[in-house]
Amino acid sequence: MSTTTREAQIEADPTIPVITITREFDAPPERVYRAWAEPELVKRWMGPRSVEMDIATWDCQTGGSYRYNAIQNGEVVAHFFGCFHDAIPGEKLVQTFGFEEMRDAVALEIMTFEPLEGGRTRIVSKSIVESMEAQQGMLASGMEVGINEGYEKLDELLAEGAV
Repeated sequence: MSTTTREAQIEADPTIPVITITREFDAPPERVYRAWAEPELVKRWMGPRSVEMDIATWDCQTGGSYRYNAIQNGEVVAHFFGCFHDAIPGEKLVQTFGFEEMRDAVALEIMTFEPLEGGRTRIVSKSIVESMEAQQGMLASGMEVGINEGYEKLDELLAEGAV
């Protein structure tokens, strides 16, 4: 029986502009990390089910960068970009997250891949933004849909052994 929590916990710190996202997966950290690191896998799970990813660059290594577009009904609806500041396979990712449509809302994201009993993983992602207004803007953006649907797709990839 799986004990994975299927919905991500999204918590906004009321005193500083930080959002913490926590989620567990039924796979070891090395496999879950690989799903973040390899562009062909990222493309299959990241974001809501109604959106496809067009990845221009995805170089998940220390000093690497990424750029991708979100496509819905054949049209580009959003542009994302950032840099990987630190990439430790199976353990940690530190990256920036930028959204071209809201250039002043760049986040620093620190994600840890924590091993759990039974070959499972807990991901804890902290997004640090410039202001409380930016934090509230992120929360109001509907990000929970993309996070939860994306993580559901990642569960499916992990279950089918694609990662």
